[in-house]
Amino acid sequence: MILTVTLNTALDITYRVRGLRPHASHRVTEVIERPGGKGLNVARVLAALGHEVTVTGFVGGATGRAVQDGLTHTPGVVDALVPVAGATRRTIAVADTATGDTTQLNEPGPSIAPAEWSAFQEAYEDLLRSASAVALCGSLPPGVPVGAYAGLVRVARSLAVPVLLDTSGEPLRRGVAARPDIVKPNADELAELTGAHEVAQATRDARRRGAHAVVASLGAEGLLARTPDGDWRAAPPRLVRGNPTGAGDSVVAGLLSGLVEQLPWPERLARAVALSAATVLAPVAGEFDRSAYEELVGRVSVTGETAAA
Repeated sequence: MILTVTLNTALDITYRVRGLRPHASHRVTEVIERPGGKGLNVARVLAALGHEVTVTGFVGGATGRAVQDGLTHTPGVVDALVPVAGATRRTIAVADTATGDTTQLNEPGPSIAPAEWSAFQEAYEDLLRSASAVALCGSLPPGVPVGAYAGLVRVARSLAVPVLLDTSGEPLRRGVAARPDIVKPNADELAELTGAHEVAQATRDARRRGAHAVVASLGAEGLLARTPDGDWRAAPPRLVRGNPTGAGDSVVAGLLSGLVEQLPWPERLARAVALSAATVLAPVAGEFDRSAYEELVGRVSVTGETAAA
């Protein structure tokens, strides 16, 4: 079982409009609602790849019930979310069908009480005992300590469970120091973490800060990976246009599935890039265009070299 952690779960709502214009009224052509938050998106992609996945994090209120109702219709995903008094947040994506661009609005999330945080930590440790890997994903809701991910990384490492961290800002800085197996920042998050604006240098600095492997997301240009086994650059064979929401979460799913399947790094990276591109072509986060994925995965360019023995 793969475990994904989404401390700030969400109900993702996507509105489709024909031409988004400021200060104007718009007629919505389609509304899509589904469980969201980075770890839940990761879980849906992992399940579509054939892995058994359990999701945990916080859930509450009417929005939280809608999230859990949606999970019951997601084959391969087990709901182990922890209830809280506050209401789960909503995220609003407005997709412009004329340009392919998407505008995102994210609520902050419920305030988590100390007792609720303690209950989650107990549930998390219990779930780790049957996990083959864990992904810690996304922002922290109000009330959760800024060093939360660092603590969760340490618990996973104490139980010998490989851990991937995908967050930003101070939670990333503290989490990296706890020595996760993989971190997956984008270029801006790396620059904020290390102070280096050249991505290759920033990945080296992030490894020195504690991460065993750093996989930097370069958007449409693919991935740059610096690992104990070697350094690689992976790029898609062609540019794809569409809704990029969730593309980074599909990268996480590709990396995590490759880890548990013990694939060599070049194959993990090719899968992650192909899944990311195929997600851009899908209508909502947490899905990917399977035919596009199958066409792209064998054509991803992966260059670099294995580390010297």
